[in-house]
Amino acid sequence: MSPNRRRAKKLSAGAAAAVSREKLTEFKAEFFKALANPIRIRILDELRDEELTVSEIRDRLDIELPNISQQLAILKGKKLVIARRQGTSIHYSCSDRTVFELLDVAKEIFNNHLVDIQETLNHLQ
Repeated sequence: MSPNRRRAKKLSAGAAAAVSREKLTEFKAEFFKALANPIRIRILDELRDEELTVSEIRDRLDIELPNISQQLAILKGKKLVIARRQGTSIHYSCSDRTVFELLDVAKEIFNNHLVDIQETLNHLQ
């Protein structure tokens, strides 16, 4: 194989890796957009221990049913929530429990930032 061909092949592999990284970055951004709404996070937290119907979620969060349904549709669209029909009811659950680990880590990061802010405020007094 000629040196030019080897170089072209190497460049092609590098370009493919760059495209792959870009697609992964876009996927991550879209995933985090699904978590960027407080109601959706609250819904996921309610689904942490059990599956629930829309009405049960509404009762726990005290949010209007259309809003709950809209947020569940977004979570379903991102494959974070699955629905199971039982008679006339639809029961929702989290499709991947790893998302709870992510939410727990986010909470830990948030708490660390609060501690830093508190320490800064204490130094200012």
